[in-house]
Amino acid sequence: MDSQKEALQRIISTLANKNDEIQNFIDTLNQTLHGVQENSANILSELDEEFDSLYSVLDEVKEGMINSIKQEQSRKSHELQNQLGQCSNALENSEELLEFATRSLGIKEPEEFSKAARQIKDRVTMASAFRLCLKPKVSDNMSHLMVDFSQERQMLQALKFLPVPKAPEIEPAECLVADNAVTVVWRMPEEDSKIDHYTLEHRKTNFDGLPRVKDERCWEQIDNIKGTEYTLSGLKFDSKYMNFRVRACNKAVAGEYSDPVTLETKALNFVLDNSSSHLNLRVEDSCVEWDPTGGKGQENKVKGKENRGSGTPSPKRTSIGSRPPAVRGSRDRFTGESYTVLGDTAIESGQHYWEVKAQKDCKSYSVGVAYKTLGKFDQLGKTNTSWCIHVNNWLQNTFAAKHNNKVKALDVTVPERIGVFCDFDGGQLSFYDANSKQLLYSFKTKFTQPVLPGFMVWCGGLSLSTGMQVPSAVRTLQKSENGMTGSTGSLTNVTQ
Repeated sequence: MDSQKEALQRIISTLANKNDEIQNFIDTLNQTLHGVQENSANILSELDEEFDSLYSVLDEVKEGMINSIKQEQSRKSHELQNQLGQCSNALENSEELLEFATRSLGIKEPEEFSKAARQIKDRVTMASAFRLCLKPKVSDNMSHLMVDFSQERQMLQALKFLPVPKAPEIEPAECLVADNAVTVVWRMPEEDSKIDHYTLEHRKTNFDGLPRVKDERCWEQIDNIKGTEYTLSGLKFDSKYMNFRVRACNKAVAGEYSDPVTLETKALNFVLDNSSSHLNLRVEDSCVEWDPTGGKGQENKVKGKENRGSGTPSPKRTSIGSRPPAVRGSRDRFTGESYTVLGDTAIESGQHYWEVKAQKDCKSYSVGVAYKTLGKFDQLGKTNTSWCIHVNNWLQNTFAAKHNNKVKALDVTVPERIGVFCDFDGGQLSFYDANSKQLLYSFKTKFTQPVLPGFMVWCGGLSLSTGMQVPSAVRTLQKSENGMTGSTGSLTNVTQ
């Protein structure tokens, strides 16, 4: 009995699911039917508008041609009327002269006859009848204004619906990812003169290969692209990859999207490790600022975050390379005069780049890297586990590279933004003017442990830019400058 009830329950459940499926399909059919009717009405309305527009153009062309014919008719009529008037006047004068000459033949007095003959001769010489061109100035031919619409008629008879454009094909080998910009290049499988523009869509992802349907960010769209390539610049590469797809559009319709292409956009991303920063520093994800109040409010804020929810601390970011667990979460805060904060992501391999900008009134700050074993009382550059460049605007202005308590003064202007290049495998740490890409200083060493981005600030603040690729100019300079710049061995002892 129970087994039969269970079987019947399964049947009922199956039927109910099937009924829901059929009902959903009926709803879909009704919606599709409504869409067909609505879209057909819209298309018919647009067709009427297009033909009305075509009729309007034809009417304008006809009106222009009629005006041209009337103007030509008026010009020729005016010329012929003028010529006709001149001829009528000449004929009238000539007939009057002829009549006078005829009467002069009957004069008997020789002297009078001679006088009349001389008058007739003078008048004949000046008569306009002998200066007239007895040929019409214009012809009555109007054939130069005739039209032949046979070709246009064939074109109108050949009017048909616009074809849907084919899907473009993105050329991965032609696409370029460099300097936090992506240039996407595509082509049409066959030439289509009706294409008006293209629409490009892109989104970030951490998955290689074809885009996943679920758990992905929404596509972002760039419309009205006239060419067959487009460059997205000023991107932050905070994901490993980006998906791209493109479709062609003519005046009436858009075609299908191209097969999506996935391009690698890997870059170093990190935020500042608030949990172990000095209490005199106010830390946000990518900003740090000197806090003379001692950071009490911030300490309470951190404690409040730790006690919120289930009581389990939020997971730390991982390191670059083998990605072990968080590297900073368990250490003590920096204290004493070590006004330091480190990044939350360790570098274990590869080449990486980030930029730092100081506030204009910042009195002292350092930018560099350090091993995670840096002591809580240690200052950047004063140990053999940290490397940095230091800017001092307090009492005297100095700019120097520091490592292992040694310093080398830098005879260059402090830039507005400092670019940091870390080649872990090559054992190189270089600093650049982020705007001009001028090399400021380069350390040569062999990193024996993972390194963390490090920052010291006093009386001021710093802001970071991460998710950046190594700029092409920096890669080029590294090749040419490698082995030619200062090294840790050239630093001299400094009394602190």
